[in-house]
Amino acid sequence: MSVAVLLIAHAPLGQALLEVTRGTLGNIPVPHALLDVVRDTEPGLIRRRARDMALSLDQGDGVLVLTDIYGSTPGNIACALQDLEQVRIVAGLNLPMMIRVMNYAQLSLDELTDKAVSGGHDGVLMVDPIKNAEYCQHA
Repeated sequence: MSVAVLLIAHAPLGQALLEVTRGTLGNIPVPHALLDVVRDTEPGLIRRRARDMALSLDQGDGVLVLTDIYGSTPGNIACALQDLEQVRIVAGLNLPMMIRVMNYAQLSLDELTDKAVSGGHDGVLMVDPIKNAEYCQHA
């Protein structure tokens, strides 16, 4: 068994991140599901759908919910799952976070949550052409 991942994001962001992750790694090594949120989504219905998805994804090791913007509709839907014991929620979904999570699929729920946060955080930086000359020259 392993921790499952539920993406809750503004459409089509989640699908794009899954496609790039699959293309980069060759596969998605953890059980996962995507809940696309569109503008005219009925909040009560989609919250129930998110809960059903989280419960069905959990194979005993928990579910890591990754969402794009804290305080947005997808973020609020994710936060509605916080009462589930085996669910952790991380907002600020980005590609470095996704790659980090998929590279550490064997970790526990709490460890994977930490990796998601560090991957998202560490993947955001200002590129300085002087400090990063060896990378910037290859562009």
